[in-house]
Parts: sequence; C-alpha cells; structure tokens
Amino acid sequence: MLSDRGRGKDTREMASQSNDPRQPSAARPYKPQLVAPQDLPVDYSGFIAVIFGVLGAMFRYKVCSWLAIIFCAQSLANMRNMENDLKQISMAMMFGIMGLVTNYMGLGPRSSTKS
Repeated sequence: MLSDRGRGKDTREMASQSNDPRQPSAARPYKPQLVAPQDLPVDYSGFIAVIFGVLGAMFRYKVCSWLAIIFCAQSLANMRNMENDLKQISMAMMFGIMGLVTNYMGLGPRSSTKS
C-alpha cells in the first residue's frame, strides 16, 4: 500500500505530461492588435477639461478652473494617443491655469458698480 502511494504520484505526473494537449513548441508571445489613431475611443475627460477651462476663464468661475485642472490630470493619466491627446490636454491646462490666475490674482477686467 505504501508503494502504491509513492508510485501513484510518479504515475500521475507521467500521465499528465503525456495527456497534456498543449504544445509548448507552438506557443507564441501575445501581441496586441494595432489600432489606428482615428479608431480610438473619444477622450471624454479631455473634452470636459476643455469645456470647464473655457468656462472658468471666460466667466471667472473658480470651481470650473479647478475641475479643468483635475480632468486634465485624469486625461493625462489615461492618454492613449500621444500626439493628439497632448495638444488637447495642454490647451485645457492653459485655460484652467489662465482661469485660476485671473481669479486669484485679480487680473483682467472686473465689473464695477458705481452708486
């Protein structure tokens, strides 16, 4: 009985190797399919960053400028197409920074009410 246990382990290993349907010689490394830049999904966070950046700079909303910066960071982290996405992110970042500078530094025209 003891000898069956010892031999059983060796027999199972031999049986699993001989009945293994996988073929190591036919294995190839995984290569992802190439996708054209125009076929990539739309970067919504970059688009939202541009919208918030423009709103923050034009209407002097601090919250919109901060949201533009946050969405820029998210879009930068998830960037797929380096060339096109970097242009969009940099434009949104400039609008966001311009909105923050004009809001916090007091630059730009202010509406003044005279009595």
